[in-house]
Amino acid sequence: MVELRQLRYFVAVAEELHFRRAAERLFISAPTLSQQIRAIEREIGGPLLIRGSQGVELTAAGEVLLKNSRTVLEAAEIALRETRMVANPECAVFRLGVVNGAPSWLPARIESLLKARQPGARVVLTGGPTADQVRLLDREDVDLAVLRMPVRLPEHLTSTAIAVEELGIVMSREHPLALRSTIEPVHLRGQELIMFARDSAPELHDSLLAQLREQGAAVALSESAMSHAQMLSLLPLRPAAIGLGSARTATAPGLAWRPLHPHPLVISYVAAWRPAARNSALRAVAEVLASGSRLSP
Repeated sequence: MVELRQLRYFVAVAEELHFRRAAERLFISAPTLSQQIRAIEREIGGPLLIRGSQGVELTAAGEVLLKNSRTVLEAAEIALRETRMVANPECAVFRLGVVNGAPSWLPARIESLLKARQPGARVVLTGGPTADQVRLLDREDVDLAVLRMPVRLPEHLTSTAIAVEELGIVMSREHPLALRSTIEPVHLRGQELIMFARDSAPELHDSLLAQLREQGAAVALSESAMSHAQMLSLLPLRPAAIGLGSARTATAPGLAWRPLHPHPLVISYVAAWRPAARNSALRAVAEVLASGSRLSP
C-alpha cells in the first residue's frame, strides 16, 4: 500500500520537477527519494515520471496521482486538525477571515467572544476582498469569515447579521463638496465615483450603485477600480473624485467625510461559516452569533 509519507514525497517531486530540489525540500537524500518514488511506481504498476538530465516530467498517470494526492493529503491534514481540536479544545485554533475595510473592532469583538468561552484558543486572522474570503471559507482555509452584504454564498455555508455601518461620501478636503456638512443626492450628479473592482464583490458593488441612483445620485463610475485602502491614498490627489466609506475615513490625512442626506447608505456585516465544521472554537462563537447577538464598538 502507498503511504501518506510516500504521497508527500511524490507531490514534492511533481511540484519541483527535480529530484534534488524536492529532496532538499523534504530534508532527505535524493537516492532515498528516488527509491520511494520507484516503490510507488511498482505499486501503481507503471511510470509516474519521465526522468531526464534537466529534471523530470509527469506522465498521464503522474498527473492523475498528483491531483488525487493533494486531495488525500489535504483531507488527512483536516482530519488530524479537527481531531486535535476535539481532543484538546483549549488549544484550538480559530481562523478568522475579515473582509478588507471592515472596522477593526469587529474581529476584536469576535475574538473577545471566543476568549470568554475558550481562553486558550488561538486566533489567526486573514484579510482579503469578499470573493477571496468566500473562497477561503469554501475551501475550509478559514473557520469563520466577516463579510459585507449582499454576498452570494454556496448553499452549504450559513450566515447571520452581526453589525451595521453607515457609509457616506469620502473626498479630498479640496473637493468643493467638502464645504458642505451633508451631501444630498443631487449634489453628486456627474461626480466621478471611484469604487472597488466589481469582481471582488459583485453583489455589493451593484447594490451600492443601485442605491445611489435610486436616490437620484447620478454619479459617473470611474474607470479606475481599486481597493478601499488604495482609494483612500488616491483621493487626496484627485480633488474632483469621490469614494464611499464610513466615518472612520475622516481621520485619514487629506480626506473629508460627509453623510448622505436625507437617506444614508447603510451596509450590513455578516459572519459566515460551515455548519458541518467540527472546530470547537468555531462552535463556541457561532452559537452566540446565531442567537441573534449584534456586535458594536
